[in-house]
Amino acid sequence: MADLAQLSEVLKCTLDNDNAKRKEAEKYLDSADSTPNYGLSLLHLLTAEGADDVVRVAAAITFKNFVKKNWRMIEGEQNKISENDRTLIKTNIVELMLKSPDSIQRQLSEAISIIGREDFPEKWNDLLGNLTGYMKVSTDMNLKVVDGVLQTAHSLFKRFRYEFKSQALWVELKFVLDHFASPLLDLFEGMIKRVTETASNPTLQKEVFEVLVMICKVFYSLNYQDLPEFFEDNIRRWMEPFHMLMVSDFSHLIDKDSNEAGPIEKIRSQICDNVAMYAQKYDEEFQEYLPNFVQAIWNLLTSTDSNIKNDLLVSNAIQFLASVCERPHYKDIFKAEDTLQSICQNVIVPNMMFRDADEELFEDNPEEYIRKDIEGSDIDTRRRSACDLVRGLCKFYEQEVTNIFSAYVNQLLSQYQSNPQSNWKAKDACIYIVTSLATKKSTAKHGTTETNQLVNLEDFYKTQIEPDLSASDVDQYPVLKADAIKYVITFRSVLPREVLLKSLGYMVNLLKTNINVVHSYAANAIERLLMVRAANTTNVITPNDVLPINKELFLNLFGALSFPGSSENEYIMKAIMRVCTTLQDSIAPYIKDIITSLANKLAEVSKNPSKPQFNHYLFESICTLIRGVGKTNKPGIAVIEETIFPVVQIILMNDVTEFLPYVFQVLSLTLETREQGVQGPYMDLFPLLLQPVLWERQGNVPALTRLLQAYVKRGPEEIIKSNQLNPLLGVFQKLLASRSTDHEAFYLLSTMTELMPWNAISESMKQIFVLLFQRLQTSKTTKYVKGFIVYISIFAGKKSPTDLQKMIDNVQPKLFGMMLEKILVSDLQKVSGMTERKICAVGVTKILTECPPVFEMYIEHWPKLLEALIGLFELPQDETIGADEHFIDVEDTPGYQTAFSQLAFASKKDADPFSEIVCPKEFLAKQLYRLSTAHPGKINPLCKAVNPEALNFLQGYLTKAQVQLS
Repeated sequence: MADLAQLSEVLKCTLDNDNAKRKEAEKYLDSADSTPNYGLSLLHLLTAEGADDVVRVAAAITFKNFVKKNWRMIEGEQNKISENDRTLIKTNIVELMLKSPDSIQRQLSEAISIIGREDFPEKWNDLLGNLTGYMKVSTDMNLKVVDGVLQTAHSLFKRFRYEFKSQALWVELKFVLDHFASPLLDLFEGMIKRVTETASNPTLQKEVFEVLVMICKVFYSLNYQDLPEFFEDNIRRWMEPFHMLMVSDFSHLIDKDSNEAGPIEKIRSQICDNVAMYAQKYDEEFQEYLPNFVQAIWNLLTSTDSNIKNDLLVSNAIQFLASVCERPHYKDIFKAEDTLQSICQNVIVPNMMFRDADEELFEDNPEEYIRKDIEGSDIDTRRRSACDLVRGLCKFYEQEVTNIFSAYVNQLLSQYQSNPQSNWKAKDACIYIVTSLATKKSTAKHGTTETNQLVNLEDFYKTQIEPDLSASDVDQYPVLKADAIKYVITFRSVLPREVLLKSLGYMVNLLKTNINVVHSYAANAIERLLMVRAANTTNVITPNDVLPINKELFLNLFGALSFPGSSENEYIMKAIMRVCTTLQDSIAPYIKDIITSLANKLAEVSKNPSKPQFNHYLFESICTLIRGVGKTNKPGIAVIEETIFPVVQIILMNDVTEFLPYVFQVLSLTLETREQGVQGPYMDLFPLLLQPVLWERQGNVPALTRLLQAYVKRGPEEIIKSNQLNPLLGVFQKLLASRSTDHEAFYLLSTMTELMPWNAISESMKQIFVLLFQRLQTSKTTKYVKGFIVYISIFAGKKSPTDLQKMIDNVQPKLFGMMLEKILVSDLQKVSGMTERKICAVGVTKILTECPPVFEMYIEHWPKLLEALIGLFELPQDETIGADEHFIDVEDTPGYQTAFSQLAFASKKDADPFSEIVCPKEFLAKQLYRLSTAHPGKINPLCKAVNPEALNFLQGYLTKAQVQLS
């Protein structure tokens, strides 16, 4: 695309308030991204004379998304970026990024990171050289440019923090360390000198600190996996400046009027992270530096105020102390009683207090409050860190810490009781202290699983928690109500059943408050309580417990969705889903009302999908209704279909891309559950499902494939009568061509082979096998081979092994023998999954025993195939893969397309096409017996040609089946 003026206009339209204009511009860009030089044109716009700043930013974002969508090359799919364009982009992007203003620099830095994930270091080995070239310390160095280089390095290296250890990771990490560690240390020491040199110039000194912040972040990434030799050898050159930055007075750089963290708060926060990592992972090397950092961080905590800009710093500083006090060889640092008293008094209690800033967040930004309080967001809060420190100290000093805090709890409760209206924050702190004291072990799924026996949780519930939950005024003391609900959520697995049942009733009532945090917490508590399991793995709260309150429960849940700010509240929708799941078929009397409410909500949110979690639970709720009703009340499915189908049609007609994978899963489930076939609106819809545009979006493919399988299962005759077989086979061919979707091709083909009338598809089978073998020859992967073997087994088991042999030999003479030797014998052991291995066992048994050519013209392969089958039964799975294979996970979709999200309540168990065969080993034994009876004296010698160990296993199968070969 060479016309920059036209591109500029289109980019302007993507920002237009007119939705139609915006959509048209987005479609234009989507269609243009495969034209030559498209990416380069976007980059040219960034430097084009006269281009608006808004257009430049839009071009940078579009370029980043273009790279995200198209840079990864997938075999069998179109490569939208030519090699020449790739080379030119990589040659110019670093310099362009460094010359750009901040808003564009961030986008290009992320684009470099995306390209780096695919090409670095093998296909972009000069990237680090380009970056480090700008890091050389000099008197005239541009600190903004250096900061940009480090931002890019940070985005490139931060994946070292979370990737699993592997040989490939070590190779890449070594490459990075060899080329980047030394320049990074030189730059660090140069910047430390600059701190002193710029003391009289606060503006320039701030820029130096911004660079130091990024150096500290890169330090964390490069040290996360293991302690590199370079950093171990130079540990003093890092730790002494780190300590200096923690203890020196830089108050002249701290903006007391700002609520935003500045460079001093940021760098000290990152240093706390860095030294906490060293204390946890590399304690032997770090031991000599630890006492100084404990003292420095302790002083910092006692001198830092409660301003929200210090939150991350205080949180990380407390986390450092928490990580240190949990280590057995550091525990003596905290042993003295006055030390424990001082930590509790000066660090923990002040940081557990509910501040004015917390109250503002509670009232004005409930979503953010919830994210920080009960979701465990990435940014830890002061309170969460203080709780972690309590737990850390309790590991070795449980009795002492409990005694210290018992006094504080009594003091805070007394303060609250003297004047609840003014002193409710005292009780809030008290609940946090008790919660952190009582929790020894916890999981997200079960809440607290092990408690401090010195704390009486049930007594505290009755005296302090229940009064807030049961109060008639649902709007009074909302923070305390939220605390009380959170207490129940936290200790749900250890509180008695009667307490949980009482609490459930209180939660239903608390849904009526219009205070967002409280009704969100109440909904979350309902969902969590319904999931609590007893020791015998049954649910503590049963459907019979819910039935008496279910009408009020649904009324209040749907009512809460009408409160301002909660129309798309994910906690409420998840609770609705869980209640539907709990009640199952007992929900039948209310099905019409519930599905109508859900359909109305779906119609509303489909106009502008913005809350992915809410939308996911909304579709899950619909699926739970279909499942629950489908078990005992098949006609009830018609009620759901009548209500939901008009909304589904609107979603399809408006191409609401975010919802299509969900809609296809819902349709699959209704088709699989309903009594009738695919007549009426379902068959009207079928041709639309075969349109290529739907299959271009990777996120649609798994759900669409399953939906087509449902159609084949429920209405094969209708598909043939409506002349849709060839388009269906066209979909199969498209899926087979790509490594990322070939497994879906086998799912579809297997269903068609098993369920379609043979006279309808037999004419196409030769061409199908030609395609299968062509793909095997041109792009053989382990995943493909596994899918191929499973399909061959289904064909042999469900149709006829002799038809299979004729079909394959019809493609090429003697090809069946090559397939036996090179695929079945060689790779049968690679098949994974219980159902798949059973399918293969049955299919291969039938090839061995029901296909005359196999023990005639292909007799030399018979013992080897039998041996491979016994290996499938007895040996571990062969997990080796080709060295040059590049696997694409189903969810690992390129670009920013809607990724596939599996609905848990729409999923189906692996279908076992041979469910009538209970024991495949016994089936083999009996089939061999029949064959040997038909061919006396011929089969036994063939069996004895397998290796002795396999023969022993075979003899065991025969004995167990009570048969003997003749």
